[in-house]
Amino acid sequence: MPAAGTVLKRSRGRRVLRACAFLLAGLVVLAVVAVVAMIRRDIPVDELLPRYGAAPSQFMELQGMRVHYRDEGAGPPLVLVHGTSSSLHTWDGWVKELAGKRRLIRVDLPGFGLTGPAPDGDYRVERYERFLGEFLDRLGIARADLAGNSLGGRVVLTFALAHPERVRKLVLIDAGGLSGAPHPTIFKLARMPVVGRALLTLTPEFLVRRNVEEVYGDPSRVTDAVVERYHDMALRAGNRKALWGRLNGTLDPDLDARLGDVAVPVLIEWGEQDRWMPVSFAQRFARGIKGAELRIYPGAGHVPMEEIPTPTARDADAFLGTE
Repeated sequence: MPAAGTVLKRSRGRRVLRACAFLLAGLVVLAVVAVVAMIRRDIPVDELLPRYGAAPSQFMELQGMRVHYRDEGAGPPLVLVHGTSSSLHTWDGWVKELAGKRRLIRVDLPGFGLTGPAPDGDYRVERYERFLGEFLDRLGIARADLAGNSLGGRVVLTFALAHPERVRKLVLIDAGGLSGAPHPTIFKLARMPVVGRALLTLTPEFLVRRNVEEVYGDPSRVTDAVVERYHDMALRAGNRKALWGRLNGTLDPDLDARLGDVAVPVLIEWGEQDRWMPVSFAQRFARGIKGAELRIYPGAGHVPMEEIPTPTARDADAFLGTE
């Protein structure tokens, strides 16, 4: 017979194992609950229209999509193009500043905002350049000033290189398009096989808030309403899949070698505290584009036209001038 001490040790061992098993099971349950709590359903676009698509919003059938845009103000046309995971609402501050003196046209690019996913799943910059051309054709705009932020900056720069006769002046705001650009954390996650797919359903508001705070130089300027807007647009049916498709699709060509071909006047606006695209990229644009003007905004981040609309809009207005 085993000694009494041996029996006692075995009994204690079994209790420890059972306790460990219960603890592990509890942790698994908590993990499952946490994951389930982060699942967010797609929001049908019709549910978002009353808040984000009411007047002065308009919609246009173009390239198989119902494209959301706004056309406001009067004067020389200025076309405003947003960045990745953003929407035309990022330009609200500029519209307030400039609608009294300019015609302001802004649009949700395919895959973003209320426009939603492209039917062919093509989110390359070349497609956005063609889309922008057709969009302007439909509005009867043969020539305009263009301003773009981040991805939008890359789009308008690509458009100006392809169609210099259609662009009078160009404003690049924390623009993409140069080699060596760092990849934000959310972009890296989206490119990971398992995690990236999980982001198609796991989109909690706190994750969106973190990303918005990253693109502002001063996170205290981020309001609940701003976070809610970005979150709603991310959940617009089809947008998460579109973002995954863009980030995992064919890489867009770098524009470094083509900066010398830019044939229109350019203003570069940049947030000094841009965590996604450091100021060194603004300086590279300025060196590469002959005659380009450069404005650096202390304390601002990757979306200065949204974070500090008044000085950025006024500088753009002064640069654009009149015909």
